[in-house]
Amino acid sequence: MRKLLSSVSIILALATPALAEDMTIDMLNKREDGAKMVYSEDIARIEVGDTITWVPTSKGHNVEFIAGPDGWDAPRKSKLSKEVAITFDTPGVYLYQCTPHKTMGMIAIVVVGHGDNDISKTKVKGKSKKKFKELLADL
Repeated sequence: MRKLLSSVSIILALATPALAEDMTIDMLNKREDGAKMVYSEDIARIEVGDTITWVPTSKGHNVEFIAGPDGWDAPRKSKLSKEVAITFDTPGVYLYQCTPHKTMGMIAIVVVGHGDNDISKTKVKGKSKKKFKELLADL
């Protein structure tokens, strides 16, 4: 009986599904490091099934995805000054921006799993060009 209970306990422990993680990213006018018009994370690294919630801690910001892996349907851009949560079920590298502040360099990246798709050909404008190169170098 003891052997049976031990076997059942081991099976149940191994069968327990891994729980998805949640991450929060703030939309900011100014970050602690002095950077302006930014998200709190320039590069977020998560696993498949994880959810990111973007919180508008400063008014006038949103999230708009402009690149991602093949076959992924980008969500519509979020409304200004509204919280948005997205669960990532497809591995890859995703590039997003704040629509009103994209030329000011308010862009960031989400890496889901191994993230092996190429987003380097994505066109960005203004100060985002320099920041995009820096982000790609940090991948």
